[in-house]
Amino acid sequence: MRSLLMVLVLAIAAIPAAANAWWQKDWPLRKEITLDASSKGGNILQPAGRIPVLIRLHTGNFTFTDASKNGDDLRFVAEDDKTPLAFHVESFDPLLGVAAVWVDVPQFPVGAAKKIWMYYGNKKAVPAGDAAATFDADYALVYHFDGPAGSPPLDSTANHVTALTTPGGVDEASVIGKGAKFNGAGGVSIPAAPSLAAAAGAPFTFSAWVKSSAPRPREAIYVRRDGASATVVGLDSGVPFVEIRGGSGAPRLTANQPVAPGQWTHIAVTADGKVITLYVNGHQAATVPGALPASSGAAELGADSATPSDLTPFAGVLDEARISKTTRSATLVQVDASTQGAESRLVVYGDAQKQAGIGFGTLGLIVTHVDLPAWCIIGLLGLLAIGSWWVMYVKIDYVNQVDRSNDRFLAFFHEHGGDPVALNAQIEPRRFAASSLYRIYHAGAEEMSRRSKRGQGTMSEQGVEVVRSLMNTRLVRENQRLSSALVVLTIAISGGPFLGLLGTVVGVMITFADIAAAGDVNINAIAPGISAALLATIAGLAVAIPALFAYNYILLRNKNVSANMLVFVDEFVTRISELHRDNDRPVAAE
Repeated sequence: MRSLLMVLVLAIAAIPAAANAWWQKDWPLRKEITLDASSKGGNILQPAGRIPVLIRLHTGNFTFTDASKNGDDLRFVAEDDKTPLAFHVESFDPLLGVAAVWVDVPQFPVGAAKKIWMYYGNKKAVPAGDAAATFDADYALVYHFDGPAGSPPLDSTANHVTALTTPGGVDEASVIGKGAKFNGAGGVSIPAAPSLAAAAGAPFTFSAWVKSSAPRPREAIYVRRDGASATVVGLDSGVPFVEIRGGSGAPRLTANQPVAPGQWTHIAVTADGKVITLYVNGHQAATVPGALPASSGAAELGADSATPSDLTPFAGVLDEARISKTTRSATLVQVDASTQGAESRLVVYGDAQKQAGIGFGTLGLIVTHVDLPAWCIIGLLGLLAIGSWWVMYVKIDYVNQVDRSNDRFLAFFHEHGGDPVALNAQIEPRRFAASSLYRIYHAGAEEMSRRSKRGQGTMSEQGVEVVRSLMNTRLVRENQRLSSALVVLTIAISGGPFLGLLGTVVGVMITFADIAAAGDVNINAIAPGISAALLATIAGLAVAIPALFAYNYILLRNKNVSANMLVFVDEFVTRISELHRDNDRPVAAE
């Protein structure tokens, strides 16, 4: 029994570790982040491939005091909880309670949900962000505009194409982190870097977040000139447009409607050498056959430095400007626009999970949401479990000892012919101290010995009944001893599930009351509390089920011992009745 209990304890202790891996023990906290491409989320039905996904942290989904001051301890791990993901922190402001982190997702899910883990809480950790590794090699330039005011934008890719000029100012509350302000008087010059050079008809993608101050004619967003040819992306009285000058057919694309001034809009342009496509907020707005001209010169954001120019300098804010030397898919553009916007159904944040001594991961999430009343009931169930396990051990050990000792005594009794009188002189009491049969025999033998000392050599029928009565009295005492403390098991069997159910009901009530008070009705708010409430029911069943099995086992063993005692009493009384009847029989006359 002790070995069985030890195996059960070890098995239960091993379950959390096996089912809920933990990347590294030095990071005590983690958060599950779900990329939901299913119909309930972003409904992404085509492959998007490798994407740098924006992780937005704020006080509603993250406790900044649990992490390092600058987010140096942030780490991101794939769903297998083993593979680290490249990432870099664009901004991390515990005072304002906002942060923006880019995480490289090697394969964005299609029509399904996929999770990654964010680990934090290791205050001794050093920064591990790698901006260059976050973006694939086809990104020629990425400007977050996250630098201080007065400094030129820095390229986050491995190409390190630093701008030559600075924007007119910094928008501290841009769509992602900081943004570049343009006052309608000038732009940001991009040098003629080798990574930006492109042959005629080469694949190309440009994207940026745009917020216009007011509709103006032919505002320049992105301009790249190379001699007589040029590629222009802009807003014409708020309407996004693309112009290709000097290329095949000099195509022009225009969206169907203007963007709203003062609101953020994601604009993207792709070209594959045959078709040029304009996207607005992730949706295709216009497409036309054509190809881009060859280019190796400088480019500009928010203005056109050519003289003369028919373009107007941009007035507003730009954020997250990107240039790729490949044709990004429509799905990738859609995912970028969805995940980078202020509200995204593609990225869902779970609750914080903390390492715990009894396990972590899913179990840790459940344990951390158990409320005080449920803990009190679980504690009471724990005491009941300890009591029932102790009774199981004691009673099974006792009935085993009694059964073995009874077998030895019965063999000894039959070995000596079953003569109660002859046996009494030869028996060693200590040898059969654990035997209930011996104690019953001793009650009858003592009565016979007392009668013998009083000169009653033979016993009448009334005397035999006295011996039977004394042995039956001892038998009742032995049965009481066998069944003692079994009431603890019956309480555990009947009371454990009801106590657990009480804890669950109380936990569910508290969960719904908290949700009603917060006014936030969603599955992420309900599920942890309900799961934690069900832990009380599991605890009640964990108390009752072992007690039920042990109770039935002990009861069956007790019945066998009791039956053996009844048979022995009948055998003993029958033998002494026969013995004394023979002694009383008159001797025949010669």
